Amino acid sequence: MKKGYIHVYTGNGKGKTTAALGLSVRAVCAGKKVYFAQFVKGMKYSEIEAMNYLPSFEIHQFGRNCFIYNDPTQEDIDAAQNGLKTCQKILKEGQYDIVVLDEINIAMYYNLFEIEEVLDMIRNRAEHVEVIITGRYAPDEIIEEADLVTEMKEIKHYYQHGVLAREGIEK
Repeated sequence: MKKGYIHVYTGNGKGKTTAALGLSVRAVCAGKKVYFAQFVKGMKYSEIEAMNYLPSFEIHQFGRNCFIYNDPTQEDIDAAQNGLKTCQKILKEGQYDIVVLDEINIAMYYNLFEIEEVLDMIRNRAEHVEVIITGRYAPDEIIEEADLVTEMKEIKHYYQHGVLAREGIEK
């Protein structure tokens, strides 16, 4: 890949992180290196184990607990800022073919950092790096910058019938 593109997976439907993980598996199976950064998330999701099974796949969480029902704490802001700094370095160095910025849209929505910081980060990346941005509420500026935008639309979900997140499916 000589030029890396920017993908955005957004919307209120299920499947944004799942799509990014699927693309990551495909890339690793094609011999590519993937860095998967999870913003806001700090809980144990099954995909954290992927590093044990997939060569050339690295995943790190830059969140604590899920604060989306409360206001973010200073610790939440610090974790997101740390993630942003880490990803700026990784994107600029270009050692990975694909960098996933999982839930970074939510981090921007909650003002954990500014949209312009994210735009600067992806604009100043190594040219070959493909960037995957996920999360609800993708800002218009991110959508404008992207080369591919997919909106996940919830039509029906078993959560509405009281089914909780299941390990290996939603978590």
